[in-house]
Amino acid sequence: MSEERIWDRFLTERDKQVFAASGYGARGGFGKRPALVVIDVNWAFCGDQREPILESIKKWRNSCGEDAWIALDHLKPLIDAARARGIPVIYTTGVRRADNWDAGSWAWKNSRNREDVQAPVTNLDGNEIAAPIAPGPRDIVITKQKPSAFFGTNLAAYLTLLGCDSVILTGTTTSGCVRASVLDAFSLNYPVAVAEECCFDRSQASHAINLCDINAKYGDVVKTAEVISFFNTLPTDMFDLPRGAPGPASTLTGVAAE
Repeated sequence: MSEERIWDRFLTERDKQVFAASGYGARGGFGKRPALVVIDVNWAFCGDQREPILESIKKWRNSCGEDAWIALDHLKPLIDAARARGIPVIYTTGVRRADNWDAGSWAWKNSRNREDVQAPVTNLDGNEIAAPIAPGPRDIVITKQKPSAFFGTNLAAYLTLLGCDSVILTGTTTSGCVRASVLDAFSLNYPVAVAEECCFDRSQASHAINLCDINAKYGDVVKTAEVISFFNTLPTDMFDLPRGAPGPASTLTGVAAE
């Protein structure tokens, strides 16, 4: 009997039969030179403390609440494993003008969008990567304004510079920025894997169904422990990473995209 997946309880019997008969969901496999990409795991999406989402979103409208902090518990050892093998760790987060003019289309679908330019509810910058997984001196931080980690950024150029042939994606939201990044990586012909426990969303149904769709068509949704085991099979120091000059990896302002 196959292992139950997180999305199974959301599927109808017809859905299960269709997936079984259509051929979707085949295993693509890992590449040989992966990069680990951590998408938008910042205070805006995690909240400033571990608390239920309905409390957290009172302060942070984009917060995913307790599910974010559960994911952080899994992300930390995965990032540590990547660094130990010299595998590139690439973070994304958002950036906005102080007057919020460049929110653009984000302003159309959220009635609380103007909060991005009001006085902060804490002394934390919403786009700062959450402290439990803060970037290290040899990690790379990319800022973006739209869902995909590739759209309008130099992520693909960095993957070329590093000689990466595949990506391991993590972060938030599963249905938004993670999915958009998966689709762009897939469209660029990168083999994609998603570390299941290292992704999160404000909607548990959206999280599960988007993982289902990703696994069916665009990449492999695998357990974090399997990714760590894969990392441990790779040679160390395959990549020419940044030297890690002293100082912050990036100066980040504003509130991230959804």
